[in-house]
Amino acid sequence: MIKQISVFMENKPGRLLEVTKLLASNKVNIRTLSLADTAEFGIARLIVDSPEAVVEILKNNRFTARITPVLAVEVPDDAGGLAKVLEVFSESGVNVEYMYGFVEKRHPDKALLVFKVEDPERSKDQLIAKGLTVISEKDIMF
Repeated sequence: MIKQISVFMENKPGRLLEVTKLLASNKVNIRTLSLADTAEFGIARLIVDSPEAVVEILKNNRFTARITPVLAVEVPDDAGGLAKVLEVFSESGVNVEYMYGFVEKRHPDKALLVFKVEDPERSKDQLIAKGLTVISEKDIMF
């Protein structure tokens, strides 16, 4: 499992810029970012180096942030990669709350899919049992 930071912010121009500039000024490397919004608020979901320190930086600058455990699964970057993971979840009755993906620099033929599921530890074991590669925090921070 890896630690994801969720940052809650007003949905207004420049707010995401404030977060990214704050992190840049603190030498934080954002590995991936997903953004979801409603009319009034947004949630930025980030995978970063040093998640605990980043949450502290954000909170000290009046942002609401928390750490959530998520799964990162490495799949071939071709048609059907996502379906293989979702099939394991479906067979196990696991609900996917949300997900997003990105391509790795060190393995351009692979994609990483990040999942928020209800029981990440059990889901991790099920994915590994089906031969899928679950990535650790150490692996994602190369």
